[in-house]
Amino acid sequence: MSGRGRQAEAARNDRLLLDAAREVFAAQGAGASVAAIAGRAGVGIGSLYRRYATKQELQQHLCVLAMEQASEAAERGLAADDAWAGLAGYIGDCVAFGTGALAPLAGQIPVSERMWQTARRGRQLADRLVARAHQAGVLRADVTALDISLLMELFSRRSPIRAPGQDQAHRQRLLAIALDGLRAPARQPLPGQPPSQQEYEAPWRAG
Repeated sequence: MSGRGRQAEAARNDRLLLDAAREVFAAQGAGASVAAIAGRAGVGIGSLYRRYATKQELQQHLCVLAMEQASEAAERGLAADDAWAGLAGYIGDCVAFGTGALAPLAGQIPVSERMWQTARRGRQLADRLVARAHQAGVLRADVTALDISLLMELFSRRSPIRAPGQDQAHRQRLLAIALDGLRAPARQPLPGQPPSQQEYEAPWRAG
């Protein structure tokens, strides 16, 4: 096999590993075995360890990738001409690739400096997106960026009992209902206090 062919195969295996790892960790938490990940990806454990020295390194890398995807989605939202379309597109994109699916890792792994830096950038972009929607009068005034983050986290979970196609169809239907609930004007005030950044980050700081 040529050098280019080996590189293409390595890139393919890495994508398979990352997709499988996200699904396995989302379903089983930080304690999921690397054997389960390799088996789901259809590659050998040796392939996994050649790319990632430890399971923790793989977990941290997955978290960074998920946050980078969310940041890219936020940038696309900010580039949209319509404030509501930009916000709804951001939420839909993040739900589609499961940006909150790795929430079960919170408190189970150390948070690297790169993870914090990536999270800060994503938070700043999301704050801008939400502020823009508020200024345009299309997002109810009592909804915060953290409310939306938690909403996306809930919708990123996959059902263990429904077929993937059925689960996606149900999730899209419920997401449409939730998006309508985010739009201004609000029919009723939201109950309780909005989540704080300290509360949101606390599980990750416990790792």
